Amino acid sequence: MRVLVAGGAGYIGSVVTAALLADGHEVTVLDDLSTGHADAVPEGATLAQVGLHDSAPVLADVRPEAVLHFAAKSLVGVSQQQPEDYWHTNVGGSLALLEAMRAVDCRRIVFSSTAATYGEPDAVPIREDAPTRPTNTYGASKLAVDHMLTSYAVAHGFAAVSLRYFNVAGAAYGLGERHATETHLIPIALQVAAGQRESLTVYGQDYPTPDGTCIRDYVHVEDLSDAHLLALPAPAAGEHRIYNLGNGTGFSVQQVVEAAREVTGHPIPVTVGERRAGDPAQLVAASDRIRTDLGWTPKHTDLVGIVRDAWDAANARR
Repeated sequence: MRVLVAGGAGYIGSVVTAALLADGHEVTVLDDLSTGHADAVPEGATLAQVGLHDSAPVLADVRPEAVLHFAAKSLVGVSQQQPEDYWHTNVGGSLALLEAMRAVDCRRIVFSSTAATYGEPDAVPIREDAPTRPTNTYGASKLAVDHMLTSYAVAHGFAAVSLRYFNVAGAAYGLGERHATETHLIPIALQVAAGQRESLTVYGQDYPTPDGTCIRDYVHVEDLSDAHLLALPAPAAGEHRIYNLGNGTGFSVQQVVEAAREVTGHPIPVTVGERRAGDPAQLVAASDRIRTDLGWTPKHTDLVGIVRDAWDAANARR
């Protein structure tokens, strides 16, 4: 199948691109490299260095049979300070991409959505039918695209899947996280171990959890890529499916720190900060729907193994 991967030079997009190539697909990566890396695009894929708003000529040339859409701005804090950038790129750019798809009669898409669409949950684990009340512009922009896909499925016969990720971690195909502005816990802990930071800040130790720190659901990026390949052929024309992606087991911030200490042999000094506004005590996915519908089962559920894969990939780049 001819597949276009929007945002395929980023962390998750590059891993999924590698998985698509390994599965025998013909892949074109569309990425403006504003946050992605050209050297993360796997060998065998073609890179078109353009953004979502300028995607139409690329789709007209490639004429893909399906699109996987990862391209987005994704920093929660920045989305509150510069909401215009998030509406322009995440929503306006996605609209331009869908219209470019429609122009070449490509109507199959898998969209990289997020658990941020739910906001603060009423119940944990979070199911797909939970209320969607995003607490930041990033989550709101992703939810807007989810709604957009539903309307395109109904009106234009799109076959769409939104995958709502929880915390993605680890590495696959030698590809791991490397963000210019790092906000994720595991890579920050590993940066401390690598001497790139002095310490790690834990925001709050008085949550109603066993060790007082927040609990989050970590899903390995290879398991995530498996889900994309399963989702790609799944929906029928006119159908928009939504699936949560997590391993269903939460790990606390303290457990992540301990796992990083075990993997790296570094003490990883910790400073304790105040709770951050809007940080729920627990965010864990209920992924029963994708397990039942598509037979997806995460293979990498051990926290130490997830951290070790991330550490090995980071060391290989240095």
